Amino acid sequence: MNGEEFLKAVDHLEKEKHIDRNIIFETMELALASAYKKMGDEKAKVIINRETGDIKMYACKTIVEEVEDENTEISLKDAKKINKDLELGEDVIGEEIHPENFGRVAASTAKQVVVQKVREAERNSIIDEFNNKEGEMVVGTVALEDVDNYYIDLGRTNGILPKKELIPGEQIEMGSSIKVYVTKVDSNSKGTIILLSRRHFNFVKRLFESVIPELQDGSVMIWGVARDAGVRSKVAVYSEYANIDPIGCCIGEKGSRIGNIISELNGEKIDLVRYDENKERFIQNALAPAKNLHVFILDPKKEEALVIADGDDFSLALGKKGGNVRLATRLTKYKIDVKNSEQAREMGINIKSE
Repeated sequence: MNGEEFLKAVDHLEKEKHIDRNIIFETMELALASAYKKMGDEKAKVIINRETGDIKMYACKTIVEEVEDENTEISLKDAKKINKDLELGEDVIGEEIHPENFGRVAASTAKQVVVQKVREAERNSIIDEFNNKEGEMVVGTVALEDVDNYYIDLGRTNGILPKKELIPGEQIEMGSSIKVYVTKVDSNSKGTIILLSRRHFNFVKRLFESVIPELQDGSVMIWGVARDAGVRSKVAVYSEYANIDPIGCCIGEKGSRIGNIISELNGEKIDLVRYDENKERFIQNALAPAKNLHVFILDPKKEEALVIADGDDFSLALGKKGGNVRLATRLTKYKIDVKNSEQAREMGINIKSE
């Protein structure tokens, strides 16, 4: 391979594998030096011209206190005769060498080292790219499936979407485009592992941010999300601008915005909750669709609250199998205990009817 062909190969690796060309040059230099060393006892320094691709090899010795191998080592005293600024551990580069028979072993060694280093550099490049995407939503293509997982083509690598991380009841088609939330990016000897989810509560948050312009420009903000995937999510929103209705922005004209989000979530119900710094009002909002609630903060430090409701509002506050109050508890971060008036009176709390 001449210099021009070598540079073309470097350009290809840089573009296809997204690897810094300096890493490629340095890797090849180390690989060729290692291959030469494997042929005999001599040590060599390989220098590749970054502009022309020309490869030159020089005899090389390491500076040591006491020489044990004259082929690879030189004393500090003798090194100082060459250059007085040289120190222990540095290499002294001698005359250029032209090995006649680089041989199969040398070529094979060089290839193995290059392949290993290229894989390592590519893996690091992928980690750098996807580390920035941890906690974000990305779009990929459903590429493969096994018993437990779907494998999502993300461009340079596949992410793993465990089937347990799907929205309950949804069906995934091979080859289809899919939105997923990146929960973790990790690396081991086998490569880069990118774990994905569609049932994570932050998947809902990222969906809202992708659909609603006011969330993108900061005029509306999400305070928190609580989710029972496949059943219901509660999303607390607010705005610091008095003229902006945060819930109306999320719903959109004729429900178009919230409709798109619900469709992506396979029909999962969404409660939009107005966040309020007043914890009593926030808890009351979070327990919608229940109304006519009496909220008492029992212990602000322990974040415990008592809610009193009657009739249908009692049932609505609890929700099916207690689902509504569980989500409200997660959303507000307050432990919410729902009682009716009779239970409250037994506790010594009497609510006067207005």
